Amino acid sequence: MEYIIEHLEPELFEWCLIEYGHISEIVGKENLIFTNIKNKTDSSKLKKLGNVFSEIFSNLNGKLNFHKNKICVLSQYGTRTLKTNDKNKFEYFVFGGILGDKPAKRRTEDIIKELKQNKIKFEERNLGSAQMPTDNAVYASKKILDGAKLNELKFIDEVEVQINENESVHLPFRYIIDNNNLVISEKLVEHLRKRKEF
Repeated sequence: MEYIIEHLEPELFEWCLIEYGHISEIVGKENLIFTNIKNKTDSSKLKKLGNVFSEIFSNLNGKLNFHKNKICVLSQYGTRTLKTNDKNKFEYFVFGGILGDKPAKRRTEDIIKELKQNKIKFEERNLGSAQMPTDNAVYASKKILDGAKLNELKFIDEVEVQINENESVHLPFRYIIDNNNLVISEKLVEHLRKRKEF
């Protein structure tokens, strides 16, 4: 089972790198593939976290040897919800590597469009209808594929990160609460606190 992050931002922002590092911790470097990484410097950074390809996922058929209908694209607009038995059906779980926007720009649709153009079979699954940070989407997927049900996971739809006594940062996305702890990288919290402006 491979987790694919198709990088969809114009560059590898520090925020992306932190989330990608968190994903590597969640699923393990050996199970993680980054695609659409054009910059050699970015590639060298990400090779510490997983396998890296400059091509987009749909162009990797020759290198990854896709099997028919073994690809699952995670999208909040998918009509079917991810279930544990999907681990027996799919080999590649594909996520859009995006920082997110409100309202969502639906950039994961680009992955779907490319797969269709290349006549590669795939299915879509959702993790509910709300937008999650990429690391939380991967975390939720892994929990489900490991045996949990989506409705057993606890979510919070907005997060407030305290920066100092007078300031906080509002993150308008769905995050997971696991064992009473917010699933967020400590490095991201530190990054937010060091930023001079928002």
